[in-house]
Order: sequence, then C-alpha cells, then structure tokens
Amino acid sequence: MKQSSSIKTWFDSGKPWVWLNAGAVSISLVMVVGLLLLIAVRGLSHFWPADIMELTYQEPGQETEILIGEKVDHETVPAQRLQLSGLELPEGQEFARRTLLKVGNRDYYGLDFRWINDPWIADINYPEGIMAIERREWGHFYGYLANVKQQGEVVASGDEAWDEFQARLERSNSLIQQIKGLEKTEIGKINHGLEQLRLDGRRLELNGVEQGSLPYQEIEEQRKLFDERYATLREELNGLYAALNRDQITVRMADGREVEIPMAKVVHAYKPNGMGIGEKFGQYFHHAWEFVSGEPREANTEGGIFPAIFGTVMMVIIMSILVTPFGVIAAVYLKEYAKQGAVVRLIRIAVNNLAGVPSIVYGVFGLGFFVYFIGGSIDEVFFQAKLPAPTFGSPGLMWASLTLAILTVPVVIVATEEGLSRIPRAIREGSLALGATKAETLWRTVLPMAAPAMMTGLILAVARAAGEVAPLMMVGVVKLAPALAVDNIAPYLHLDRQFMHLGFHIYDVGFQSPNVEAARPLVYATAFLLVMIIVILNLAAIGIRNRLRETYKATES
Repeated sequence: MKQSSSIKTWFDSGKPWVWLNAGAVSISLVMVVGLLLLIAVRGLSHFWPADIMELTYQEPGQETEILIGEKVDHETVPAQRLQLSGLELPEGQEFARRTLLKVGNRDYYGLDFRWINDPWIADINYPEGIMAIERREWGHFYGYLANVKQQGEVVASGDEAWDEFQARLERSNSLIQQIKGLEKTEIGKINHGLEQLRLDGRRLELNGVEQGSLPYQEIEEQRKLFDERYATLREELNGLYAALNRDQITVRMADGREVEIPMAKVVHAYKPNGMGIGEKFGQYFHHAWEFVSGEPREANTEGGIFPAIFGTVMMVIIMSILVTPFGVIAAVYLKEYAKQGAVVRLIRIAVNNLAGVPSIVYGVFGLGFFVYFIGGSIDEVFFQAKLPAPTFGSPGLMWASLTLAILTVPVVIVATEEGLSRIPRAIREGSLALGATKAETLWRTVLPMAAPAMMTGLILAVARAAGEVAPLMMVGVVKLAPALAVDNIAPYLHLDRQFMHLGFHIYDVGFQSPNVEAARPLVYATAFLLVMIIVILNLAAIGIRNRLRETYKATES
C-alpha cells in the first residue's frame, strides 16, 4: 500500500512527464545527428581519391577479363540470384559477395559502373601507374598513360610522359579559362548590344517611324561597329581554339586498347595509387572545392554546384529584403495601432492559418498572380518590343522571391508580435511622458528593443525558404541555368532570369538523373550542404531568441 502511494506521489509530482519529454528530445537529437552523419559520410567520402584496382575476372564459361576501376560498394547475394544469371556457386555455398566497380570509360564500355561477383575475382593489384582522368564529357577515364602528342606527333613517352602531361594540361586549362572569359564577357556584351539594337528597331517600327530615317541609320551604324568588334574577337577566339586543340594524350585501357584523348577534354588527372596521405588530402580538398565552386556537367552528375548555391543565396537575400518590411509593418499595426477586437482576432487566425498552407499552393498562386498577371502586365507596358517573347511574364528570380516572401511572412509577423508583446507597457508610457510622440516612441524605443525578435523571425523565415522546392518549380527554378542572375551587363542584377536551387538540384539529380550510381554521392553531398545551412540558421535563431529572453528577463520580472 505504501509503495503504491509513493508511485502515485511520484506521478502527481510530474517527474515522469519531465523524463518522458527529456527522452523524446534526446531521441530526436540522436536521430538528427545520425541523419547528418549518414549524409556527411556518404557525401563527403565521394571526394576522397580512392585507390584504383586492377583485377583478373572470369565467370564460368566466359573469357578472362582485365578490369580497372574503383571499388564503390559491395553486397551479399543468395545463390538463387546468381543462378538467374546462369552462374553456379560451389556445392554447399548459399551466399556470395559481389562488388560494385566504377570502371569509367563510359564512351567505350557503354556504362561506367559494373557489378562483379567476388568468387570469380583473382589477382587484385594496385599499380602506381594507373591514372584517373576527369573529363568534361563522358565522366571518368581509367587507364595507363602511353604518350603525349602535339599535332599528332609524340613529344613524350615512358617516365617523362606524366610530367609533360601535367604541364600541358595546365596550359590547356588556362586556355579554356581565356576562352570562357571572351565568350561570357566580351562576346556576351556584343550579343547584348545587338539584341538592344534589334529592340530599338522594333520600337521604332511600333511607333510608326519611317524606314531609312535617321534613327534607323544610327542603329545600322552601331550594328556595324558591333560586327567589326565581333569579327576581331572571333579571330582571337579561333586562335585560342587552335592552340587548345594542339595537344592530345594516348591512354591504354584495361583491355589493351589505346585511345587518344584531346587535352581540351581533360579537367585534371591524378594517380591515387602512388599518392601519400598528404597528397590524398590535398586532392580531396581540391575535389571538394571544385564541387563548391565549379559548374555542373554531365546532366548535373559531374562538376560543381556553384550556380545552385548562388541561386539559393540570391533568392533568400531578395526574399529577406521583401519579407522584412511587410512582416514588421503588419505586426506593428496589429500590435500598436489596430483596435483589438473580433476583426484583429480574425486577422491573427488568418495569419496563423497561412503558415499551415501547403507550399505548392503558394507556387500555383505565384505562377498565376505574379508571373502571368503582374509579369504579363509589365511586359505589355515596358517590354512591348520583346513580345511575344516574355521578359517578366515568365518564371524568374523576382517571382520566386516574392512567392517565398508571401510563404514566410506569417513567421515574421508572429515573431515580431511576440517581441513587441515582451516590451513592458511602462517603457512606452515613460517615453510618452517625456514628450515623445507615439511615432517617435515606436521608432526610437519600441522597435530597437524588438529588433532581436525581428531578426529571429527573419532567420526562421530564411531557414524555411532555403529548403522549399515545390513552389520554386513553378516560379523560376530550372535544372540548368544558362547564366547567373548577376553579371557585368547592365543592370547587372537580372531579376527576370531563371536560376538553380540546391533543393531542386537534389531532386533533379536524385530522381531525374540518367546515371543513378554516379548521381548518388552528389545527392548526399548537396543534401549535407543544404542541411548544414538550414541547421546553422536555426541555431542562430535559437541563440538570438535566448539572448532576447536573458536581456529582458529582469525588466519583465
């Protein structure tokens, strides 16, 4: 009886629920940390320069093969599964291991990943001469360097070939950077200028200006200047392309075939089997930096994700600039000026309900209202010469930012109202008693004290917006953007352009990629980067909120 009474007392004290909450929080933290570790290990390990094996492989009834590649994964399969492929294990053996080998050379083998069965593997070696070549097309290439050629003539072979290859590869990459610079800057400006001249001519035509008049002659003269400048740049560009196509390398594959690879198709090459731990770490950070700063290739399964990072950050910045004033003004009006009653309560209920609306609904609204209605109206008034090609009447960066601003404005309103509620009434009354107007009290006293709450709401809004994908698929995000929203052509920030986004990049690479095995580690790496950004933003919001509570704890008491 006494024991049951003590248990009842223990339950009545509320301690079991405290422990239950603590356990739930602990489990949640463990799950979050475990998820991050899984994504980090799967994603970041992709950049490590793994050793390349050379092995002899012969399945029953098949010819002996020499294979070269990286070991990617392994699994255990039952004997019945091998029997479906016509393979028989020794009697009494029910399971066998098989290995996923990245053999590369997709343009010659048809695929760059292959499952091989361990029971028929023999003579595994790790020769130091095997090199991995990252190409601009067709993915990785594995083989032995035979020689280096210039205009089809061998200039280095044997032990001297590797050093000569690295020197000429550095020259090739330098030429490619020069070519990209000319094409994107100088020729890009010329193309933009010619397009502006075309639009000027179209405007004259719409205004009824007679053909052959002075405005048309001025346009034609400017077009000739652009054409002359383009001809000069085209000649320079042809010279760079000729210099770029000068060198080639001959590489011997695992089956003994020798193939020629133009130096212009090679991004970089390395020999992982001959690297020390320090060299491997250097190569690892090089790969990681290339992933963060480079442009995507091969249907987003190779290269980097810088355009997606840039698009995500730019969209969030513009969204923050848009959502902050609207959210703060709405919260200030509801808290400081609106007469508290049924109407204000309904508005608050509506704001809270907006936070629970599915994000895809905002995407449909943004497409219909912002893109088609507002954007189409802007085109009719300001960009009539471009029609029927839309300018703002198509999905773009501005409409995506506005859509996410509407999606996240309830968060800013609620957080700002919470901050305003925490400011004691005595502070407002003291300011008014000293002769300040209500507007001065609000601007110089109330809003500065509520600034941490505004920042908390803004950071929470940023954290949510950074991870949204569904609405962006309708209002601006694309698989591959031809140009960034910021460049060296006036007005420098092009809000009408479509953009790439980390969240959509994960979706596209993970579910739309034609090369699943090559895309999988990039999905993990991109997801880890996006999750870390969101986690950091949320931790910052929690820190600001805690600081706010500590700052005004004494005042509230």
